[in-house]
Amino acid sequence: MPGWRQERRWLLILLAIGVSGVWWSPFPFLPLALLAVALVIWNLRQALRMKHWLTTYETREAPESHGIWRDLIKLSLRPTKRSQRYRVKLQALADRLQDSTSALDEGIVMVNRQGNLEWWNRSAGKLLGLRDPVDINQPITNLIRTPEFTSYFLQGQFDAPLELPSPVAKDRWLSMAITLFGRNERLIVIHDVSRLRQLEQMRKDFVGNVSHELRTPLTVIRGYLETFEDLVPAGAKRMLVQMQEQADRMDALVRDLLALSRLENGSPEQRTPVDIIALLEQITEEALAVSAGRHRIHLSLETDLGLSGYQHELRSAFTNLVINAVKYSPDGGDITVRWYTQDNDLCFTVTDSGVGIEEHHLPRLTERFYRADPSRSKHTGGTGLGLAIVKHVLLRHGGELEVSSQFGSGSCFTARFAGSANLGDKS
Repeated sequence: MPGWRQERRWLLILLAIGVSGVWWSPFPFLPLALLAVALVIWNLRQALRMKHWLTTYETREAPESHGIWRDLIKLSLRPTKRSQRYRVKLQALADRLQDSTSALDEGIVMVNRQGNLEWWNRSAGKLLGLRDPVDINQPITNLIRTPEFTSYFLQGQFDAPLELPSPVAKDRWLSMAITLFGRNERLIVIHDVSRLRQLEQMRKDFVGNVSHELRTPLTVIRGYLETFEDLVPAGAKRMLVQMQEQADRMDALVRDLLALSRLENGSPEQRTPVDIIALLEQITEEALAVSAGRHRIHLSLETDLGLSGYQHELRSAFTNLVINAVKYSPDGGDITVRWYTQDNDLCFTVTDSGVGIEEHHLPRLTERFYRADPSRSKHTGGTGLGLAIVKHVLLRHGGELEVSSQFGSGSCFTARFAGSANLGDKS
């Protein structure tokens, strides 16, 4: 090796100088000792320089050196056959991953910790209108210019995906799910949900239209049944009563379907302050009338704060919860209706001492037509839509429904309205 030959030449020259110094120096071995110390110091300095470079070689250039140390630096920079093969395999794997993600229908976008675009696949480019290489390293919030996305992206909580219109086609809707990885980097997965939204809108329109169409024939049928009450013989009255009961059930079902349809489609009305105190007093009186003395119903008003919202919707939701407690509590049961504040939230709670609900039913209670005990609905006359209506009303008012129950020991339904944004005038 050239470096080693150069190093050997210098050693021989220094050794010759040291040996010649033995003849003229009063201390024969002092020159050799000084040369040895100088040589050790120089090599130690070169070793420290190389060690420092090896720990920071990704950001620093190789140091200048001579002899064997220059050869060692060159060897360190030279890739081995094994590392070359490893790099080739890594590059092949990266190419395969990029090709496979490019073939996906879902859009995939990688964003660095500064919020700038690093990479996206072909589908993401089409869905978001991204251009390569113009948009590389551009802030993603400059390319998706909607307040909803900016707030969602910056808040850092990605428990649920965000749906918003496509930046390139307003009739197309996208669902974006963000996952954090690495050092606060983000991976965005984009789905085209336009078809699902169209189907959902078709379902809503169908339910609303069919419900409207059913109201007229039901009104006619109920009118004729009431007319026949005085015309049919006594033996046929039982059949007439059953027909009237079923017509009433169908009418209640149509009313609930129409209410759900209105809630799903939203309301252009302005919110107004709602006097919750007066509303709950009226609902409690109605519950006492339905109970007819069979239950002990207690109203506890622990705050005089009201809500800002839609009174007819809140009345429907609260009435559903209270009347359900009356229907599903045995005679002699206790029902408590509370209006109070908790952790800066306004809460409406209905607690009963009824039969309770088994735990595996609780997550599905607000689904349409779901009944924890279908046999009981025949006696109570429920449509299976009451809690679904409650859920949608609460969502429209920024609230949520919490349910706790123990089978055989009663249930507790709480409508929680978060924060002070919903506060209305005092009653």
